[in-house]
Amino acid sequence: METLPAVARITFDGQKRSFDPSVERTEMERGVPRQRLLNSQVLVKQSMNFYFANIDDAMTFEAWYFDAIKRIGWFEMVHPYTGKVIKVRFENGAIGDLVPDEKLPGDFRLDAVVEYLR
Repeated sequence: METLPAVARITFDGQKRSFDPSVERTEMERGVPRQRLLNSQVLVKQSMNFYFANIDDAMTFEAWYFDAIKRIGWFEMVHPYTGKVIKVRFENGAIGDLVPDEKLPGDFRLDAVVEYLR
């Protein structure tokens, strides 16, 4: 199993988590709407920023993205909230734009969304 390269450091900025509860809701003619679970697991989406100290680190990450996981593969990473190792993939196989960061000269960041089953 591939793992997130160490050159891609996750920052606290841009962290956001959401999920579809996978619930079917039926409105009733009278009374409270009925609800039932559709799936036993839900797909969680975790937004995050990856920080790269320099362009070489960003290119190392990009090579891993294209060659190792081939854009759509699953990989392991440490969850930024819990510290546990989780198995994730990039939502729609997409990563965001690589843009210069304002922390230090020559550093870069990339916004991405990973998804995993809970």
